[in-house]
Amino acid sequence: MDDRFPGFGILSQVPHWDQVTADLVTSRTGAPPAIKFFTATEEACAAALLDLLLDQHDDPKVPLLQMIDARLAAGETDGWRYADMPEDGQAWRDTLSFLDADAARRCGTTFAEAPPADRADLVQAVQDQASGGTWHGLPGKHVWSLWTRYACTAFYSHPSAWAEIGFPGPAYPRGYKNIGVDKLEPYEVRDVRPAIDPVRKGD
Repeated sequence: MDDRFPGFGILSQVPHWDQVTADLVTSRTGAPPAIKFFTATEEACAAALLDLLLDQHDDPKVPLLQMIDARLAAGETDGWRYADMPEDGQAWRDTLSFLDADAARRCGTTFAEAPPADRADLVQAVQDQASGGTWHGLPGKHVWSLWTRYACTAFYSHPSAWAEIGFPGPAYPRGYKNIGVDKLEPYEVRDVRPAIDPVRKGD
């Protein structure tokens, strides 16, 4: 991950958090939990999909697959779903199966085994339906929402992602004292490359 905040270490903030929060957040930095929800085939497909969605291609990675799998295994959804979509766990199973089916037709392989350019095209075909089209009978925008909602929630709940954006973690119990635009707390570090868009840096 790009070091835009030199000298900033998210784990140095742990002593300033309440104990429950500290225990929860630091537990995310340990060994990822074993896969419980996804089958081996689904695991391979989901891993390739999540790496593509969050552009994670090099280690160390945020363990998105394991974090999402743990949520689904525990039934920890967002507490709602679209009326025209299956419940989240089944929706994940169905859409991963559809990706593999599309890859088989296009490449003669599973989605995970397809060439990177083909994987990108297959996922782009889903996003292209987000304006109102359907994909395998499901609303494209709701499939896209399912994938990105779970992926981004997992990614930005991990301390590595907080470090990447310079977020020092929960303010409780110490609070904030420097309220205002572009005002930093003593423990915050200023972005040394604010004009560079990290998403488009390779364009």
